[in-house]
Amino acid sequence: MKAVGLYRYLPIDHPEALLDLELPAPVPGPQDLLVRVEAVGVNPIDYKVRAPKDKQETTPRVLGWDAAGVVEQVGAEVTLFRPGDRVYYAGDITRAGSNAQLQLVDQRIAGAMPKTLDFARAAALPLTTITAWETFFERLGIDADGAHAGQTLLIIGGAGGVGSIGIQLAKRLAGLTVITTASRPESVAWCRELGADHVIDHRGELVAQLREIGLKHVDYIACFNDTDRHFRAMAELIRPQGKIASIVENVAPLPIELLKSKSATFVWEMMFTRSMFATPDMIEQHRLLTRVGQLIDDGRLRTTLAEVMGPINAANLRRAHAQLEDGHTIGKLVLQGF
Repeated sequence: MKAVGLYRYLPIDHPEALLDLELPAPVPGPQDLLVRVEAVGVNPIDYKVRAPKDKQETTPRVLGWDAAGVVEQVGAEVTLFRPGDRVYYAGDITRAGSNAQLQLVDQRIAGAMPKTLDFARAAALPLTTITAWETFFERLGIDADGAHAGQTLLIIGGAGGVGSIGIQLAKRLAGLTVITTASRPESVAWCRELGADHVIDHRGELVAQLREIGLKHVDYIACFNDTDRHFRAMAELIRPQGKIASIVENVAPLPIELLKSKSATFVWEMMFTRSMFATPDMIEQHRLLTRVGQLIDDGRLRTTLAEVMGPINAANLRRAHAQLEDGHTIGKLVLQGF
């Protein structure tokens, strides 16, 4: 099968950073789906895993953690899907990724693809949707059916992949007042189009900008951009007994003591946790993606696809990685077909 992978961890402008390969087709285990990949989304996790380091693989490593495709075969214990089903999923960071014609994925972390979307639009959704959903509705404890409607949520980083679906989940499902950040006219417009009530500039002083729109505190904060830079502002802005979640790893120690007087919560979200540790509730990601698929089909949510960058090959993936590393991408980048 055709695939794109690496042996060495190199800067993205190096011609061997990602390579076109021919690899043997994988064989499904008991819980696995063997999926014929039709389209893949590209995410920051791709370039973070590929980042230069002093390491060399003896067998090629295939990246990619967003896919939509068709089930070709199923393992002996599979009950949720059958050959011919269209699925979408983010996969498991400990296994071979989606930048290949055929991929294995555990049935418990795959969802039925939205019927109203094509493969490219569906592939834009899984990783970011799981991340935003788990951040809001599991880590922060917000009710997905509107019990906390009217409460305030600050999303730091609203125009990227996670923020783009996050704005929709927070506004259209939970009914929250959504304040998000963006730094350019086109990204501000994108956030407003998706439903943000207020958009402020994450390059400026967050506290002062919140005061300008009449808010001293917010009930919840979701940090999708630069935890180190924004932690002190988040600690000041969160209400007493409020909750903060971040998906962005810190570089320096965080001054967590700033949250003590408010009895505020800080929690991490990593959407790969369930698959990495084979947690007993892995199937929640299947249920989540299936529910979101229905919400898409019902018109309550929309895809966050921004650009289809051509077929799945090393040259196009290098171009996608470079664009993401530049830090100015709005929505999601997708590649389709081999």
